[in-house]
Amino acid sequence: METYNIWTIGCQMNKADSERLGSALDQLGLSSTDSSAEADVIILNSCVVRQSAENKVTGTLGSLKAHKRIFPDKIVALMGCMVGPTTDSLKQKFPHVDVFMRPQEFEPLIQLIGQKLDIDTDGCLGQLTARADVTAYIPIIHGCDKFCSFCIIPYRRGREVSRTVNDIVNEVNLLSERGVKEITLLGQNVDSYGHDLVGNENLATLLEAVSTVDKIKRIRFLTSHPNDMSDSIIDTVANNEKVCENINLPFQAGDDSVLGRMRRGYTNAEYRKLIDKIRIKVPNVSITTDLIVGFCGETEDQFEKTLDMVKDIKFDKVHSAIYSTRTGTIADRKFQDDVSDSEKTNRLKQIDETQSNIQKELNKDLMGKTMEVLVENDKDHRSFGRNRNDKLVYLPQDSSLIGKMVSVEIIETGPWSLKGKVVTAA
Repeated sequence: METYNIWTIGCQMNKADSERLGSALDQLGLSSTDSSAEADVIILNSCVVRQSAENKVTGTLGSLKAHKRIFPDKIVALMGCMVGPTTDSLKQKFPHVDVFMRPQEFEPLIQLIGQKLDIDTDGCLGQLTARADVTAYIPIIHGCDKFCSFCIIPYRRGREVSRTVNDIVNEVNLLSERGVKEITLLGQNVDSYGHDLVGNENLATLLEAVSTVDKIKRIRFLTSHPNDMSDSIIDTVANNEKVCENINLPFQAGDDSVLGRMRRGYTNAEYRKLIDKIRIKVPNVSITTDLIVGFCGETEDQFEKTLDMVKDIKFDKVHSAIYSTRTGTIADRKFQDDVSDSEKTNRLKQIDETQSNIQKELNKDLMGKTMEVLVENDKDHRSFGRNRNDKLVYLPQDSSLIGKMVSVEIIETGPWSLKGKVVTAA
């Protein structure tokens, strides 16, 4: 048993979980491979937020059945949000899977590998961290207490549990010594960080603590909830030079009655007021959002209010999705998924086309501007990185710039990315 392959789908939390599991497997002496066919241990990190994601996981699991029959000694593991509190139905459906693990539940696989290798894994693993790259994701709070009616996450990841400030800062220090320059603090509801800890810890105080790590140049955080976006968080974004001026603030729907059925806890007007407050305090902020079209009972007029929100606020990016019923959610139990698939598709198309035009115009204003870019890597014969507002910037390929802050003049713009030339390199 020498190699492992981790296939990951879904949110940044899943990516962070995969990287931490990879850290554990590395410590056990295994090495990563990009080929699941060649791997001795095959792990699928699943997502069930939308039906399309679940279908991809199911299809990939199905394709492994014959592979496992040919190579019975290989280990197949399923982790992530597809795995609930009980696994009986999953075991019946996928008998070729050796291990089922809920999010952040790495121990069952580690123990099985330990048995196969004839080693005692208790106490032999050090801190599990993100992969040491230019940028890294760091989970700071697991689970969610909101129970939005459309969302399965609280049932799969559990209630909110915050990591301690010391634990997080220690990890940031470790990653910074390995070359990480930018971190993103993660949570299903990152703004609620610290509410379950002793003392007055919160996201704002954590941002300040993390910013004291010298080698970390930039800090981001995902994902926020409008009800928990406090003045102290906004002030920290405005005043702490390491915290990037970029906030992801999902609004999900523009109509108050739809928001009520979603159990979001705010109104259209309240959300707009919050956006205004953020833009006054952080004039150079970029704001991104998430929204759902075709939620249960959504009429054409109600959808138009969502479209109006997109037009009026002019987000820097919109993550839009068609509503997908998730078994076990409040919406599944209480409401009827009564918007046709064709209408959902049409509404999504309207949102995406509108947003594409908005991004095109917003980015056009950046032509000729000079901005700071952290170069992350090379791809397709180009170097790329992001500015403080999380805009993707492509540069002429120069691998020597990876991990460096460079001053870049924008020479070409589009709705999804920018193209620049290096003016000065730090």
